[in-house]
Amino acid sequence: MKDIDIVKTAFAALDSKKAKDIKILRVKEVTSIANYFVLAAGTSSTQVKALADEVELKLEEQSEKPQRTEGYSGANWIVLDYADVIIHIFHEETRTFYELEKLWKDGQEIAIDTL
Repeated sequence: MKDIDIVKTAFAALDSKKAKDIKILRVKEVTSIANYFVLAAGTSSTQVKALADEVELKLEEQSEKPQRTEGYSGANWIVLDYADVIIHIFHEETRTFYELEKLWKDGQEIAIDTL
């Protein structure tokens, strides 16, 4: 599956479960760890887990499994690592605190309708 297809599937899964402030950052030119970051937030730890579960389910339906997952136990920040696409699902307060968009400001924000 191509990176773009993983991003689109993840975005659709997050959107279907009412994730807040979904952003796609193209970071290929600024880091070797991934080509894209998908960032989203939930309003509770329950929603954060539900968002991560939905992303995993929809990608698994397309035979994609994460290489690594982190953060399920606390559900303040769950990371799903699909090699070239890393999905960050935050509790709103945690997202505000870490401000990954500012940390990766050299990455390019991409609108889903341009993919």
